[in-house]
This record gives sequence, structure tokens and C-alpha cells, in this order.
Amino acid sequence: MAKESIALLKGKVDVARVLDVLNAALAEEWMAYYQYWTASKMVCGMQRVELQKEFMEHAEDELRHASMVTDRIIELGGVPVMVPQQWYQIGRCVYDQPSSFDAEYFLKAIRSAEECAMTRYAEIVDMTDGKDIITCDIAKRILAEEADHEQDMQDYLDDMDAFRSYINSK
Repeated sequence: MAKESIALLKGKVDVARVLDVLNAALAEEWMAYYQYWTASKMVCGMQRVELQKEFMEHAEDELRHASMVTDRIIELGGVPVMVPQQWYQIGRCVYDQPSSFDAEYFLKAIRSAEECAMTRYAEIVDMTDGKDIITCDIAKRILAEEADHEQDMQDYLDDMDAFRSYINSK
């Protein structure tokens, strides 16, 4: 625990509340990691090979996000969520069992999860901006990456739509 880091926040931000929200974000990162990882293994259909690689790269990003958030929780004197069963209790961006393994299903499910993650990190930025520079900076970096992930999923979906339109026009 970084005592001076916590002392600098006294009276500026509710550290307990920040820890709660960071733990919720951590739970969501673990679910996002698992969602991408399983998608990389199970995806079928259009662009399968390319999507397997993309999903695994994004899984690694989510794992890195989990590490960044965990480090900050510890720096603030907290304990990271340790029990996977708690992920669903404290996270709002949850991972649902896939109802299909086709590429379009995974892309839409993951895009939705990324939108939820962006909302979470925007909340952390709003809570800490000008009060907890370190947490705010971490949240901004992760938010930017989540926005890139969302765009990647949308780009694949747009490509699929364009391909369908092309085929249907023939």
C-alpha cells in the first residue's frame, strides 16, 4: 500500500468508493478476458481465422487492464476481488453464455460489452478527474483502448454487412 499516495487523496475523493468501483471494473475485465478468450477458441463462420487472432489480442489487452486495475487497488490499500463468483455480483458488464458460435454473434456480444466497459471507465474518470490523477490516468488509458476495441468489432460487422450487400446485389 502506498501510504503517501493515499494521504494525497484525503479529502479529495472517497477512496472506499473508488476501490468499490475499481473492483467492479476488475470483475468486468476478468469477464471480458474470458469472453474474448472463449470467442477466439469457438468462433466460426466469416473471417474465422482473422477473428481468432483479433479476439486473442484483445483478450491479452483485457488481461493487461485487469493487471493495471489490480495494481491500483493495491496501491490504494484495497484488496482485489478474489472470488470469481463475485464478478457477477459486483460487475454490470457481465458475460453471458454464448447462444451461438458464429462470428456475427460474438462481434455483437463483445461490442455490447465494450460499450458497457466504456461507460464504467468514463464513470471512473468523472469520479477521479482533478482528484486522483493516477486512477484517472489509468481509467483514461483503458477507456481509449476499450473504444478502439468497440470500433474494431463494429468494423468487422460493417465489413460483413458490405459483403452481404455485395452478394445480394449479384
